[in-house]
Amino acid sequence: MYKIWFEKSVPDDYRPLFENVADGICPADQPDRWHSLEGADAVMAGGNSYDAKCMDRAPRLLIIARTGIGYDKVDIAAASARQIAVVNAPDAPTVSTAEQAIALMFSVARRLKSVENALNHMLESGESTNVWGDYRALELQNKQLGLVGLGRIGGHVSGVARAIGMQVVAYDPYVGDDRFSALGVQRAESLEALLGESDVVSLHLPLNKQTHKLMNARRFAQMKDGAVFINVSRGGHVDEAALVDALDAGRLFGAGLDVTDPEPPLADNPLLGRHNVVITPHVASATMVGKRRLVVHALEQVLQTLRGERPPHLINPEVWDAVHARWKNAHG
Repeated sequence: MYKIWFEKSVPDDYRPLFENVADGICPADQPDRWHSLEGADAVMAGGNSYDAKCMDRAPRLLIIARTGIGYDKVDIAAASARQIAVVNAPDAPTVSTAEQAIALMFSVARRLKSVENALNHMLESGESTNVWGDYRALELQNKQLGLVGLGRIGGHVSGVARAIGMQVVAYDPYVGDDRFSALGVQRAESLEALLGESDVVSLHLPLNKQTHKLMNARRFAQMKDGAVFINVSRGGHVDEAALVDALDAGRLFGAGLDVTDPEPPLADNPLLGRHNVVITPHVASATMVGKRRLVVHALEQVLQTLRGERPPHLINPEVWDAVHARWKNAHG
């Protein structure tokens, strides 16, 4: 029997999917979070970071399967050097994450956090305050949404935004005109143009060297006055000090963030506690159906690999022949 290593526990709900092929193993209550990794043929990778040292503990390892779309916590070069396939589940988080982006956009635009606090204060203090008169909110119909990235999640966000009457523009030099046309999205010729003309800016792109701290002081200064900023991608995309400065200067109406850097945010993070900032703890994909989809899509690819079949979402496809040769050798 093969062994599939899970980071925390082996979820009973998913055992029927693999129990005829493999055993599930995990660190259980051991202080070493990598306990029992030595026997693993496959890894279900959630929140841990996987580097060369970690991989060297598992000489039988054939595949690392990310239960999500991002794979910045997996050292792809190290995996390829050890003939380990790396896959992700790019379709799994699309709907849930896109809906979180829309939810954050509405929460910030309608200032739900501050108006609820005002209501609670009025009820607790007994003071009669002019909540209605003091309320300042945005209406999103006919506003421009600027998407930085038009992949799966950005594309789904665009459809919802257009349905509520927003004009959608995107900047993505890696996507062809056919996709823009199919989605009814206008192409921004530059990031500067998108930032300067959009009432809402939402990030939907991978984290890498090119996109690390993409939103810095210069980029926030390019944003339209009174705009809303949304990030459901990775905290590393944002220079948080620059975001704080933009909020302090009154340049932004507010921000909605599902991700921070680090995660969770430190207790003294100046973005916390602001009336015009909504922060959720990287839970965009974690709807009940979304969580199951993340695990199932990754686990299906693990099982394909353990059957000697090529999985569909290889991050390092150049190593597949070597991985398959290792699998054949293991079968004698």
